Amino acid sequence: MSFWICATCAVEHSEQVEVCAICADERQWVPADGQQWTTLEELAAACTEVTIEEVEPNLYGVRSKPPAGIGQQSMLVVTPDGSLLWDPIGYVDDDAVRRIRERGEVAGIIASHPHMYGVQVEWSHRLGDVPVYVSEADAEWVARQDPVIRTWSGKLNPLPGVTVIQPGGHFPGSAVVHWTEGAEGKGVILSGDTIFANPDRTSVSFMRSYPNRIPLSGAVVDRVARALDPFEYDRLYNNFGASIPVDAKAVVRRSADRHAAWVRGDYDHLT
Repeated sequence: MSFWICATCAVEHSEQVEVCAICADERQWVPADGQQWTTLEELAAACTEVTIEEVEPNLYGVRSKPPAGIGQQSMLVVTPDGSLLWDPIGYVDDDAVRRIRERGEVAGIIASHPHMYGVQVEWSHRLGDVPVYVSEADAEWVARQDPVIRTWSGKLNPLPGVTVIQPGGHFPGSAVVHWTEGAEGKGVILSGDTIFANPDRTSVSFMRSYPNRIPLSGAVVDRVARALDPFEYDRLYNNFGASIPVDAKAVVRRSADRHAAWVRGDYDHLT
């Protein structure tokens, strides 16, 4: 095999190691029965397939079924100048590549943070060795090095009307995408779990670790929210299919203020 896939997070590795560093970190977890590895061939033999569904015009959700690893939903942003594959999943096959290319050539692949690296290098190879943009602050987590990887920092414009912003928080390099033409021209944020759309659809969360319930400080949450202030957006999508359908910019600000108030102790009288 040219690479291996961690069965828990579905991030590709050039070799089997004792334990996946991403899963051993306090933000993730290693299963009780220990580290397990898989391959694309094993996943294909288990009848894994890729589904592609329209989320809104020119935005598609890409998933593996059954879910590989964490089971995120990738987002494919389609523009006249090419497409962006955001938060690549941990499985790919030739049929998925064909269906994605039918919607336009992919110009770049970007993950919001290391948990979402998936099989990003393999996606790139099958899509014609397109650039895989990795935040410089998180480059140490890449477990399969390849010439297609390009590091970036601060802000990136992979396509006209598409801006990648690095507010940090969940990881130092945690990023979000601003898509100008989304939401009927009102603007969309693809937030990964840098900013996580909650089930109530009227609030978002900010965490260092979601599975292990480790919060961020109020100051960091305020910094993350303020990083989006220069951008206009009405809708926000996280990396598991949930969204803030309207008024997302106000929701992010209101949720950041609420988070800061709780960790500051303003509401201790309610506990």
